[in-house]
Amino acid sequence: MFEKLSYLQLQEYWWFLIALLASLFVFMNFVQGGQTLLWQVAKNEDEKDLVVNVLGQKWELSFTTLVMFGGALFAAFPLFYATSFGGAYYVWMAILFCFIIQAVAYEYRKKPDNFFGEKTYETFLFINGSLGIILIGAALGTLFSGGNFVINSMHLSHWTKSSYGLEALLNPFNVAFGFMLFFLARIQAALYFINSIDNENIVNRAKAVLKYESPVFLILFAYVAFYIFSTTGYSYDPATKAVSKEAFKYLHNLTAMPLVAVTLGLGVLLLLAGIIAGLKLSSKGVWFSGIGTILVVIALFLILGYNHTAYYPSLANMQSSLTIENSSGSRYTLIAMSYVSLMVPFVLAYIIWAWRAMNSKKATIAEIKSNPHHY
Repeated sequence: MFEKLSYLQLQEYWWFLIALLASLFVFMNFVQGGQTLLWQVAKNEDEKDLVVNVLGQKWELSFTTLVMFGGALFAAFPLFYATSFGGAYYVWMAILFCFIIQAVAYEYRKKPDNFFGEKTYETFLFINGSLGIILIGAALGTLFSGGNFVINSMHLSHWTKSSYGLEALLNPFNVAFGFMLFFLARIQAALYFINSIDNENIVNRAKAVLKYESPVFLILFAYVAFYIFSTTGYSYDPATKAVSKEAFKYLHNLTAMPLVAVTLGLGVLLLLAGIIAGLKLSSKGVWFSGIGTILVVIALFLILGYNHTAYYPSLANMQSSLTIENSSGSRYTLIAMSYVSLMVPFVLAYIIWAWRAMNSKKATIAEIKSNPHHY
């Protein structure tokens, strides 16, 4: 089946899978967003235990999605993995640290006689949900703004800045992208609390988060969208593979792919509908915004990688910019992995089944107290 596809079609297929995994991870960031809201929506120990345990049911899904995203990038587009993860390693090591302390926090927060105490582990959760997400957002922003790397004829890359990726934080767009994801995660978390928690105080505080932070997110989203669709991008000639600058490249991509444009527009509308539903305390808000988020992220990745676009521009040497054609694995590798990818629908079905089982009814303080397993 996959053998009949051209090399480019295989590369496009795997870029779509990367986009799907990225979108699922961004949606699952409501776990990180909820961690930053812990002290804001929970005012006593019972409420904190309720919030942490509701998030604790899903944190492994969030972490697993991130690992799958990284693994798919490594397998399908190894040159990107080597260039970004190997070159901008200060940023990625900081991100890895933020996710390690998340796992430690959920494991040891309620352990008897733990050495650091609950507040320390709750601080770890806040760091993961704030710094970790902002750094991931800044790293994703560099896919549009570019990185300081050079790739030689042997496909070996090296970073040209001694800050090894941290310089991305000096770019206002990257920082705005990071904070956009941060506030999106908090909004999604508020919607998830309304959907999953049976506690009037927590739900009303979650509604307040939506009321005051949604405008901040929308301003950041508008800035990021304006930058993307007005900036100069990098395109490449499909015959010679030579890279050149193109004004309004991402806007041109959007108009060249009407289905992607419809996907983006529908995603934005669903995201707004989710926020409005949450303000009305509807438990369906998280699903509207969640599906909307997934559609928006998929659309952004497709305009980033399709239509002969360099999805990772090099600021040091334009011809070193990465495309889905020059950074992918071999045809044999992509074909073999494509058959493995047929397992993805079964994995997603299991996740949906497990999710429904865990969220069959809203969580209460009494239920958490009666459960011997505490996060």
